Amino acid sequence: NIHVTVYATGCIFKYDDAHPLGSGIGFKEEDTPNFDGSFYSETKGYMEPMLQCYPNCMILRVRMPISDDLSHRNFITKIVKYERVVNIPNSMTVLHEMLPASLAMAQKGLTGVYNFCNPGVISHNECLDLYTKYVDPTYTYKNFTVEEQSKVLKAGRSNNEMDATKLLKDMPEGIKLNDIKTAVELCMQRMQKNLTEEFGPLPDSLPKEVRKN
Repeated sequence: NIHVTVYATGCIFKYDDAHPLGSGIGFKEEDTPNFDGSFYSETKGYMEPMLQCYPNCMILRVRMPISDDLSHRNFITKIVKYERVVNIPNSMTVLHEMLPASLAMAQKGLTGVYNFCNPGVISHNECLDLYTKYVDPTYTYKNFTVEEQSKVLKAGRSNNEMDATKLLKDMPEGIKLNDIKTAVELCMQRMQKNLTEEFGPLPDSLPKEVRKN
């Protein structure tokens, strides 16, 4: 009877006819995964139904996690290093807000599957524009299409919008989740403060691996 929280993934879906890009129609917790473009996503799609067999398990579908630092696992840190990025709106998870929420959900005893993302979608360009605004004004980036991206990647990438209705309905009292665009902007403001305190005035003090100019 020990409660178990699994930080899983929402990268098991892709936009389709029933959930078109830009429609605002997100995938719900009960939807069947439709993305198997990578071994990672395919195996996660298999695992989720098995985990649901355990009544003490809460499964949180995290997507493109964003933190307030330069961790190599931070989605922003990853795409800042890319030569080119696709510009597709996606659901994402800002950890500063969502990790405390997960603890409150566990304390409440919630179980089952949850789309664990801030409400709404944000594009790669919008994320990088906020990074440029608050962290590195000298940063520039270029776009390319999904078709062009597929020629240089070893595996496909999941792009989707997750429905946050169930998450917001069951969220414990006192926990506030900002929409993803607000959450990312606040995250970049905290990142600016954190990096300045750690390294000194930005952008000159930024580590070389995230300086492109």
